[in-house]
Amino acid sequence: MVGVSEGQPSRQAPAADRTPVGLPLLSLTLTTMMDAVHAHSGAVYLSAADEPVLEMAVMAGLPRAFAAPWERVGLSAPIPVAEAARERRLVWVGGEEDMARRYPRIAVVLPYPFALAAVPVATATTVYGAVFVTWPGSHPPDLSDQEREQLTTACDRLALRLERATAEDRPLRPEPDLLGAPAAGGVAGTLGSVEAARMVARLPYGLCSLDLNGRVAFANAAAAELLGAPAGQLLGTQLWASVPWLNDPMYEDRYRAALISQHVTSFVALRPPGEWLSFRLYPSTTGLSVRISRARAVAEMSRAAPQSGDTPSRLVTISQVLSLAGALTEAVGVQDVVQLVAEELAPALGSQALVLLGSRAGRLHVLGQRGYPDPHFVERFDGMPLSEPTPGAHVLSSGVPAFFESRHQLERLYPTARVTPDGFAAWAYLPLIASGRPVGTCVLAYAEPHSFPADERAVLTSLGGLIAQALDRALLYDAKHQLAHGLQEALLPHSLPVLPGIEAAARYLPATRGMEIGGDFYDLVPTRPWAAAVIGDVQGHNVTAAGLMGQIRTAVRAYTTVGQEPWEVMRSTNRLLIDLGADLFASCLYLRLDPSWGRAVMARAGHPPPLLRRPDGQVRVLDRAGGPLLGIDGSARYPTTEVEFTPGCVLALYTDGLIEAPGVDIEDAVADLGLRLAEAGDQPLDQLADGLVRHYAAAEERIDDVALLLLRARADR
Repeated sequence: MVGVSEGQPSRQAPAADRTPVGLPLLSLTLTTMMDAVHAHSGAVYLSAADEPVLEMAVMAGLPRAFAAPWERVGLSAPIPVAEAARERRLVWVGGEEDMARRYPRIAVVLPYPFALAAVPVATATTVYGAVFVTWPGSHPPDLSDQEREQLTTACDRLALRLERATAEDRPLRPEPDLLGAPAAGGVAGTLGSVEAARMVARLPYGLCSLDLNGRVAFANAAAAELLGAPAGQLLGTQLWASVPWLNDPMYEDRYRAALISQHVTSFVALRPPGEWLSFRLYPSTTGLSVRISRARAVAEMSRAAPQSGDTPSRLVTISQVLSLAGALTEAVGVQDVVQLVAEELAPALGSQALVLLGSRAGRLHVLGQRGYPDPHFVERFDGMPLSEPTPGAHVLSSGVPAFFESRHQLERLYPTARVTPDGFAAWAYLPLIASGRPVGTCVLAYAEPHSFPADERAVLTSLGGLIAQALDRALLYDAKHQLAHGLQEALLPHSLPVLPGIEAAARYLPATRGMEIGGDFYDLVPTRPWAAAVIGDVQGHNVTAAGLMGQIRTAVRAYTTVGQEPWEVMRSTNRLLIDLGADLFASCLYLRLDPSWGRAVMARAGHPPPLLRRPDGQVRVLDRAGGPLLGIDGSARYPTTEVEFTPGCVLALYTDGLIEAPGVDIEDAVADLGLRLAEAGDQPLDQLADGLVRHYAAAEERIDDVALLLLRARADR
């Protein structure tokens, strides 16, 4: 047990030198908490040593297999228990719809009606872990004040006890999970009184009692007859494991649904060769009662039976595959895939490090890594020929997975590994194959020797297929993203010219939707005896908009160079846009600058008005007359206006992305921009530009691209 203080885990002393905590602290706290709020399951997580990970220490009320994908979770994972520890607050999920909306990865694996509360276990300085408890779907949609108080008080009390145990160097003993008391086992004659056993034996339908793990604790004679197996053979086994024709994940899912939701569930199954049976599951906090009868109505229907697999389906396999599949649908770029695999897959499998490898021009390419103390060890594989005798290259080329349970196994097949040990003791090399072609290799590394039984290898190989699909999409996205940004950079000025009497600074931020490329542009054109500044916005956020933007910018520069007046530049550009037939519109603001006379001539085509900051700090919105958007009316006129541009004045030209936001009035946004310009206008121009776009640069999502051009008149000596 460790605590996380100020972002760093605190190490514990060797267990042999300390006296363990006597009572089962975690189990007692959890069961007391569940009883107080009438929850039917819960778990305690503790912070792991040396990793930003929460590890499940004890679970109660349901089998641990139900939470298998989340036995080890990264602190940054988007799940309630990690969020509670990360943000030091109670997280409440009121039901199935709430879970699907806020935590879709969990809803994919557990699509059942239940409510959940996650609470941090933390003192003022240290986070020791977190607790979650769950209720059936019948719980009210809101957590009561009394329940909230009982949960937070219990977790605060647990945190103090963990703090005391840490201070006294007393480790926690391993504690077993807590399930309900097992039902009495045996055949009919051992169930309660003799008369009760006779009554059950006389019933014409089958009755089974299952414990929380799904194991048969009792089966009457009718159940044994309907299932086609002796009662003694059924006892202590799971129905879907001991009855071959029940070996279908759908039936196991009904058992999960009943226990988690505490609602009655049912299903029908075909007993070969042609008899349909009905199963009805009645749950409680101690297990399930199952009623089995002949489903005569279904038996008359001529539909195919569900096919059973050759090997038992494991709940953990289904859960982990579904959890990672849900997570990978959110991945956009390659680094997103690396991060998700590190946060979702590696902790669940006990892996301490991972590498994603790709190939380029016959050579290995390191796409990303997590967990390696020395990143240079991984980087040395970048650019290595695929013909090199390394497991990563071999798996990528052959498409066959490789598992090494110890360093000895690895070095026996790849002797060169002795030269550069990576500090780990076991490895899984998974081929990432999408649409029949290899796209990379996922390497999972383990700190201790690790055995890979057949079922785990099957799970890892299946997960490799999911990772491959996500990686293939991410590689394509990154390539398009790089192409789009290259095009955008080519169409915008690489730098602004140095002009006499004028200081200039510009910023451009792409939208975060679509291809992150848009039609915003700016330019500063040196001419004699004046200079010209232009800013504009072509409709759209795609390659077409960017291409048209480049044409407009080139046209404005050409018309300026040949000496056209501002109104002529706008008129000529408008006619060009119509002649191109692009069916796109553009706004534009054009300024002819004459700092020697302290004036500028402005022409505007549907563009937001510029801001003028005078040397005394006052800011004016230059909302002067202008013409319509470019590309609408070939006969449109664009009147011009003279504006002040004396030494010390700052002109702020911007596109609508800087002032438009959902729910914000445009005039209020312009006023706010003017206020910030007034307050910071004396700063160096680059610093001022950074300050004006800082909020937008930090935003995770920008619905529009942003362009800003600042001009300050100065008196050259």
